[in-house]
Amino acid sequence: MNISPNQAWKSVNLAVLLALVTVTLGPAVPVLAKQAGPVTPAVLETTSRERQVARLVTRFVERAHYSRLTVDDALSDATLKTYLETLDGNRHYFLQSDIAYFARYKTTLDDSLRRGDMEPVFDIFRLYRLRAQQNIGYAMSLLDKEPDFTVDEDYVFAREKLPWADTPAEMQDLWRRRVKNDALSLIMADKTWKETGDILRKRYQRVLDRINALDSDDVFETFMNAFARTLDPHSSYLSPRQSEEYRIQMSLSYQGIGASLQLDEDFVQVMNVIPGGPASIDGRLKANDRITAVGQGNNGEMVDVVGWQLDDVVQLIRGPSGTRVKLQILPGNAAPGAPETTLELTRDKIKLEEQAAKKDVIPIQRNGETVNIGVIKVPSFYQDFDARNRGEKDYISTTRDVRRLLGELRRDKIAGLVLDLRGNGGGHLTEATSLTGLFIDRGPVVQLRHTNGLIEVLDDPEPAVAYSGPLVVLVDRFSASASEIFAAAIQDYRRGLVIGQQTFGKGTVQNLYELDQYAARSTPDKGLGQLTLTMGKFYRVNGGSTQHKGVIPDIALPSAIDSSEIGESSRDRALPWDQIAATRFDASQPLDAAISQLTRFESAELATSPDMKYLEAGIAAAGEARAQQSVSLNLETRKRERETQRVAQLKRENAWRAARGLAAVDAVEKLKPEEAPDPLLETAANVTLEYSRIAPTGRALLTQAKSDDADAVPGKD
Repeated sequence: MNISPNQAWKSVNLAVLLALVTVTLGPAVPVLAKQAGPVTPAVLETTSRERQVARLVTRFVERAHYSRLTVDDALSDATLKTYLETLDGNRHYFLQSDIAYFARYKTTLDDSLRRGDMEPVFDIFRLYRLRAQQNIGYAMSLLDKEPDFTVDEDYVFAREKLPWADTPAEMQDLWRRRVKNDALSLIMADKTWKETGDILRKRYQRVLDRINALDSDDVFETFMNAFARTLDPHSSYLSPRQSEEYRIQMSLSYQGIGASLQLDEDFVQVMNVIPGGPASIDGRLKANDRITAVGQGNNGEMVDVVGWQLDDVVQLIRGPSGTRVKLQILPGNAAPGAPETTLELTRDKIKLEEQAAKKDVIPIQRNGETVNIGVIKVPSFYQDFDARNRGEKDYISTTRDVRRLLGELRRDKIAGLVLDLRGNGGGHLTEATSLTGLFIDRGPVVQLRHTNGLIEVLDDPEPAVAYSGPLVVLVDRFSASASEIFAAAIQDYRRGLVIGQQTFGKGTVQNLYELDQYAARSTPDKGLGQLTLTMGKFYRVNGGSTQHKGVIPDIALPSAIDSSEIGESSRDRALPWDQIAATRFDASQPLDAAISQLTRFESAELATSPDMKYLEAGIAAAGEARAQQSVSLNLETRKRERETQRVAQLKRENAWRAARGLAAVDAVEKLKPEEAPDPLLETAANVTLEYSRIAPTGRALLTQAKSDDADAVPGKD
């Protein structure tokens, strides 16, 4: 399949948008009608539509997926494992004997897909549903009596890599400890035992109702999505119902608090915080945080939402602009039962201006003089494609905005530039290539290899360089896709330095197939849904892929983002890194000597910076929290542990405040998020200043025959 660069950016952008709104690994979540009693489990049986979809998807996978896979016994075995992980990734339902029973399907699911026979899939799900009924029923029976919180025992909550329970007695003990931990968390939040029992009983019943409500279509979608995720992390299947929900969510994605959510086990988890939204502007809500309760207004009662359907939680959070919503948050790296925080946000539309590139100037005192370092923050690679198609001359785009900002920074007489791509998850491919063109003279920017082996080289479309001074590109683990294309090109051309953390490693391209368009016979009542399939891979001009490995910075900086949990290399079945032939390009002189000198300078800076010491202390504390695999179920022990954590946090905060000449605080709750430092940006600015003194370009600013003001005209190409 051949695609043009224009089609390619659509694929890249669509993949980003899909990542924002779809529920990935986890059973599909239908909208339940409100009812008084428990939900009656649905009858599961294969429909003609499901048979048609299964056969059609199988053909697409073999013909169009980048890896040119064959749907065979090996893929069947891998799909079975993914499906079981999807249903019971934390090992709370299936017994080891169940897993042994499912082994009969290891080499037959490929045959089921070709025939469109979902009976093996439903057989697995029926047993999962039965185990859920048994275990959740047992959990609710434990709420009749308050546990003994003086016993010294623990609860192992991180069970993804542990074996399934061998016996029903072992499973019951696991659930007993889970219930006790859930109860202990509420007791420590000053709930009475009666209140705790009522909350947990309702919570567990919601979980069971959600599982019982899944019908044949839901289970089928869950399995087909597991099959797609077996190919790679970015391929997926959406049923007609979920396709419509995706369309609705995309039309509403610029309202509310500006966060995309997914269901992870029984928790609603933050997938991404959208630039320009209330949550992004506030700064406290982070990816992987879990929402445990939601309240309305300043004084509204907090409603426990653990075990809720995703749609219902979204409805609680969503509301008219200008109204307040409270979120109770369990941080992403915290153990179950850890202290929760409450955020108050004002609902609003996503502010498009907040998504646009912005400039800043950091003045640095050095040797008795003040030197300005320019900073341009690029949150995403955006473009008003519709306005461009309409022929509007001043359509919005990343490249146009950055060109204008460069003109403004020139008047500030900057000695060097930091282009901040931290948290930039990508966007339009055409903007990545054109933005690169503002910094290089001419040449290829990225290579795109298609399923059929055809390699397409995308060139710099910009006719002139807008800035030729010292350039530092600041990245982190959330810099992905188009960000990696830009950073890799700057690095390969030796046009500037890349500093920060190894980037995400998302170097694949997806295409969306509306299956109704390819069916021999249509099903107008429900439709067939849509398939997102990986069909291309990006390669740098030097031939190396950005997939899996991402971009390795020239100078590494510490980061609070855990690369073992975030990034392509942390995802199961991610496509590997590989290399093709380099394309012809003219690079500048090697920067090895400059990098070596600046690395020594950066090490000295880190050793004396109070902000960096603060960051490193926080990283160490977060690492300890992530390493925790279990929690104590003794109430007094938990109280001591919580107090120890609070004292340590307060000590870190006050050490930084003292170094900055700020007054100490006596409680963590009194800390203000706007006071938090940005030591990485400060370090990047200092490295840039030092780079300006040794940069092979000699002078910081581009001297052009035409006036500076000409480059500063908005929208000028």
